[in-house]
Amino acid sequence: MNRDILEGKWKQLKGSVKAKWGELTDDELDKAAGRFDKVAGLIQERYGYAKDQAEQELDEFLDEQDDSDFAEESRPAAPPRRR
Repeated sequence: MNRDILEGKWKQLKGSVKAKWGELTDDELDKAAGRFDKVAGLIQERYGYAKDQAEQELDEFLDEQDDSDFAEESRPAAPPRRR
């Protein structure tokens, strides 16, 4: 997922970020507002990661989210059931 898209989909992704990195508070995530550098910085601080490691983990997380979004979107809708 493009890092810029993180901001646009922040409301949808915030819960998933919180689930993955549970030590981050809602207040911190609200202040980060989906900015990649801010979210990576929070992960770096809270978990003691190097900057590169925090960015890599966040990138991988976003790629996973992107893959699951595309999987949902590429499935054809089920036809309505007949009675």
